[in-house]
Amino acid sequence: MQEHVLVAGATGVVGFAAMRHFATRGYKVTALSRRKPFETFGARHLALDLTDRAACADTLSAMTDVTRVVYAALYEKPGLVAGWLEADQIETNRHMLENLLDPLEKVAPRLRHVSLLQGTKAYGVHVRPLTVPARENRDEMKEQPNFYWDQEDYLRAKQQGRGWHWTIFRPQIIFGFSLGAAMNLIPAIGVYGALLKEEGRPLSYPGGSSSVLEAVDADLLADAIAWAGVRDRRENAIFNVTNGDVFVWRNVWPAIADALGMKPGEAVPISLGVEMPKRADEWDALRAKYNLAAPDMASFVGESFHYADFTMAYGAERQTPAAIVSTIKLRKAGFHDVIDTEDMFRKWFRLFQEKRLLPPR
Repeated sequence: MQEHVLVAGATGVVGFAAMRHFATRGYKVTALSRRKPFETFGARHLALDLTDRAACADTLSAMTDVTRVVYAALYEKPGLVAGWLEADQIETNRHMLENLLDPLEKVAPRLRHVSLLQGTKAYGVHVRPLTVPARENRDEMKEQPNFYWDQEDYLRAKQQGRGWHWTIFRPQIIFGFSLGAAMNLIPAIGVYGALLKEEGRPLSYPGGSSSVLEAVDADLLADAIAWAGVRDRRENAIFNVTNGDVFVWRNVWPAIADALGMKPGEAVPISLGVEMPKRADEWDALRAKYNLAAPDMASFVGESFHYADFTMAYGAERQTPAAIVSTIKLRKAGFHDVIDTEDMFRKWFRLFQEKRLLPPR
């Protein structure tokens, strides 16, 4: 029986990695997104706006052979961080999942697994220090409005009495391949570095007093999603997932600089979300100079300059609390893959350079 994997949000960091994982391994893959992904690897792409309920019903009514769903779609508001607490952002994300799964579940009798993405906002990292290490069985943040809870409640209710099950993943900071994503720091750092390098300057660290964090390689997360769909135990489960190590921005900065062909510089705090859009014309000049395949700055980086300000603690005068989650539950369940975070940075910058999305090293 051929598997048919439906990936929602195929232009995002996780959706793109999942699409590539399954398509390059011979699965039948349908990728949904408003924009066409940079590459599809043999997957069939369908342009679909998940906020359009009628369009979703029409498109999904024909997908009778879908066996797995990877839901990696996300709606974020301009400026990113403030929108995490706003009711319309929560409502839109809830409706998007409903618009996909309601019609699909009616016509896909072979559906057996749904993967859903949350993150460390489930532990309140955006509003307070984490209780370290954050564990999946801690629900103390469910009183904090968050679209995670709306989607999770919907999924739990929808699955009752059905033949499929679900897995929710809570990754830390995800790094991977995407263009115009709300939260992917590779193009954000890459553009920032390219402009400094063109001026003959070192790669100065733009953030505040950095803390101990964890990263997640998008390919490793795609591996975990694939693993969850074929687990021997058909159960609903929530897993934290990370690379397996920890990092501090200032400590990995030399490796990032080297990956970009630069020297690391002293800390020069700057709001990338405020200052970088002012340099869009300079990025256009670099694109022309190096014959890059990358689009204009806004289309390339999306809201990720704002995400950089958040994760790098721009404006923080004192060290921010550590953000560490436990991955013991995932390891005990049988997923053991890891990647060194410095190797991960080198890998993604090298790929962006090879695809002519960033200037050569």
